[in-house]
Amino acid sequence: MKRQLCRGRRGFLRPAWLPSFYDVENIFANLFKGLFGKKEMRILMVGLDAAGRTTILLQRGDRGIQKHQPHCVGGQDTIRPLWRHYFQSTQALIFVVDSSDRERVNEAREELMRVLAEDALRDAVLLVFAHQQDLPNAVNAAEITDKLGLHSLRHRNWYIQATCATSGDGLYEGPDWLSNQLRNQK
Repeated sequence: MKRQLCRGRRGFLRPAWLPSFYDVENIFANLFKGLFGKKEMRILMVGLDAAGRTTILLQRGDRGIQKHQPHCVGGQDTIRPLWRHYFQSTQALIFVVDSSDRERVNEAREELMRVLAEDALRDAVLLVFAHQQDLPNAVNAAEITDKLGLHSLRHRNWYIQATCATSGDGLYEGPDWLSNQLRNQK
């Protein structure tokens, strides 16, 4: 069976089924359409590899932000040090956690705390997607809250939302909370 390949904007070949970085960025740009009006927002979505960021973006691709600089950054351990290049002027951070991957929840906590310690994200609102709730042995949002140490974030506005991208569960409530928080910021 021949695999279909296509060329992205920069000329690199990729599997036809895989959205290009620009496609994913555009999907994310459409994630919160109309929620912020004309106010410009910079929202960064990160999480460990295979946490479900792309699936969330593809599922939520029908809503969007206008005049925003959205970024979804890969979560492989070799890419994580590059996340800091996206922190400047970010008003909101969406951190995606694979709720079914119990072995990596501590690694997710370490990465989240490292990211939140960055001065450039000092005032950023935090939305955590406790993702893949439909999978066997998934940890519920309350337990993810404890394991990530979210209650220790005394001076940060945060919210956790249980999600399942394949069914769409929770994919609207979290962004709605986020839009309300950002709309009310000075």
